[in-house]
Amino acid sequence: MVRTGPTKKKDAAYATARLRIARGFLKEARNSAAFADPGDFGNATMSTVIHCAIAYADALTAKFKGQVNQGDHQGVIKLLRVALGKDLPDKQEANLRSLLEQKDEVQYGARLLSRAEADRSLERLEQFAVWAEELLLR
Repeated sequence: MVRTGPTKKKDAAYATARLRIARGFLKEARNSAAFADPGDFGNATMSTVIHCAIAYADALTAKFKGQVNQGDHQGVIKLLRVALGKDLPDKQEANLRSLLEQKDEVQYGARLLSRAEADRSLERLEQFAVWAEELLLR
């Protein structure tokens, strides 16, 4: 058995609500990128991207495992692997891991991240979101 860290039981209604929230975050991330001025930094967009990825992961683990990760955002990857097994492609695990690894720097650090970094994160999120939507709508 794989240790996933602290989790909390959730039902199908929670999964549906987290999916709606994820879609809202995705829309906000796209709008943030679309309306950014050339000199803007990317932290705010990236923060929204990361929250979106977490919401999609929560929707997936709630639907397929009846649990969500609590507290340790890296633990969500382990829980997602437990919930989905071979249905979690390595590429999507890498996309999620890349986004989550940036969370502390983006949200609590002092470095101003570039628009290019935000755009790359949004691209990873877009790939993750398309895959998650397909799985969630099965």
